[in-house]
Amino acid sequence: MRVESNRMQPGSGPARSWRAAGLVALVLSVASLSAAPVLAQEPKDAPSAAPKAEDEVAIPQYLDPKTRMEKPDLPASRVFKWATGDDYPPFHYVDAEGQAAGFAVDLARAICAELKIACTLQAWRWDALLDTIDKRQADVILAMVRPTPALRQRFAMTERVHQTPARFVARSDKVPSDSTPEAMKGRSVAVVGGSAHEAFLKAYFPDVTLKPFAKSDEARAAVKAGEVDAVFGDAVSLAFWLNGTVSENCCRFVGGPYVDARYFGEGIGALLSPSEPRLRQAIDYALQRLDDNGVYAEIYLKHFPVGVW
Repeated sequence: MRVESNRMQPGSGPARSWRAAGLVALVLSVASLSAAPVLAQEPKDAPSAAPKAEDEVAIPQYLDPKTRMEKPDLPASRVFKWATGDDYPPFHYVDAEGQAAGFAVDLARAICAELKIACTLQAWRWDALLDTIDKRQADVILAMVRPTPALRQRFAMTERVHQTPARFVARSDKVPSDSTPEAMKGRSVAVVGGSAHEAFLKAYFPDVTLKPFAKSDEARAAVKAGEVDAVFGDAVSLAFWLNGTVSENCCRFVGGPYVDARYFGEGIGALLSPSEPRLRQAIDYALQRLDDNGVYAEIYLKHFPVGVW
């Protein structure tokens, strides 16, 4: 794969650094790419996950495997411009060499290879990312951008490529039998104050004692120290903490994942202009192909090697 670095602001001269530029270009060469609501652990809108053995990582499946899509024709001469964010690892970030990297980058590369189209990808600062399509600096945005109603009016969105569930974590020597409201009744739970996770617990776990903290690392430290019975939060962040050095192997997940679009969002898809229906359909087709042939699973495991679902 041929990689080109472009450390320039759009329409400006050379920039001093990545942070100043807010933009790095990566050419993606096709030739190189080989009941009570939410209380159930498997809500209707949750992605399915293949059965897994102990210690295996479940791969989420967002597309119905029985659905078959037709591949739309796209102009062979067109170079499709992708945009992503610059600082949200492991989804997207800038590596030590100043190049865009992460799950979104590898997935964009795989989509372009599957469709056999020429693509470029640029990582942008958050304050400029969503304007790239309107300014014709990008055709597709693939980043950790929650699709709010306002964004739904502004952009079209492909099928989901990622969703972050919420989960409970407890000390390994004090693990509740499950994470249902009944099993957690009377227990103290650390959570970030004012967060969607706190609101979810207030709505569906009325019999737990909430211990709000200002930051997520403070909430995790509280369960590690035994100051609370559990912590509830973003499963991806919790998974990386559990398998990092800071946790000192103190804790583990309890029960299964929770998803609820009202609190945690409906999942992340690629954003496009509503005037690009064929491109959206083509990306959905490619996502189904990558799901079928195992490429999505390879990319997922590369960036999310710790079980979340």
